Amino acid sequence: MESSQPSAAAPLLRLTDVSVAFGHLTVVQDVSLEVAKGEVLALIGPSGAGKSTLLRSINRLEQPSGGAMEFEGRPVGDDRRSLHLLRRSIGMVFQQFNLFPHLTAVENVMLAQMHTLGRSRNDARLRALEELRRVGLEQHAEKKPSQCSGGQQQRIAIARALAMDPKVMLFDEPTASLDPELSVEVLGAMRRLADDGMTMIVCTHEMRFAEEVADRVVFMLDGRILEEGPPERLLREPEHPRIRQFLSAYRDR
Repeated sequence: MESSQPSAAAPLLRLTDVSVAFGHLTVVQDVSLEVAKGEVLALIGPSGAGKSTLLRSINRLEQPSGGAMEFEGRPVGDDRRSLHLLRRSIGMVFQQFNLFPHLTAVENVMLAQMHTLGRSRNDARLRALEELRRVGLEQHAEKKPSQCSGGQQQRIAIARALAMDPKVMLFDEPTASLDPELSVEVLGAMRRLADDGMTMIVCTHEMRFAEEVADRVVFMLDGRILEEGPPERLLREPEHPRIRQFLSAYRDR
């Protein structure tokens, strides 16, 4: 199944037949997907399925080779103004934290606000502290990344993205480089964002998170959407045998 069922309200984000190719290799193939405002969508599937590339194509970190995208009902173009507005509206958190080691946590969250949004240093600091509080790290505001655990650094990265006032948050395997104990911290912060109504698309191997937090789960294989549906169905009674095989491997670990 390659296209999502239409939502009752106009979707916040719509992808139509999106493909991404690197030379002769097509990594994402004709993916159509709708995401409603406030929805949490989990992208799952084996490594190399195209999940991360699809995610990166949404905010044009990877340029689609075909298809179309609409955001808030408007087509997304490839001109500089369209891309600037798109990236202002879509935050992204990667596997790696990408924090500046010489800056404190609060300074890391302040920097993009001042340079991209034009906020004053005082306003940016107030907002940074607010977002650090939101992810449970206000008491670590003056620490540098080297003084923080991996889970804390990832939560700083989440706070940095939230401080830019995104309408959608993209998460690309945010716990992949963390041990299970630290993953719990990050997943807890993401659960709170979902509870607050943030629209989120999450590439994840955390099946429990997908089942408990996602409104919809999309399984990708070979660059295509193989199946999608509510987590209570897809993660327990998927239609496709390849998905049953994938989920069985996780249960048997």
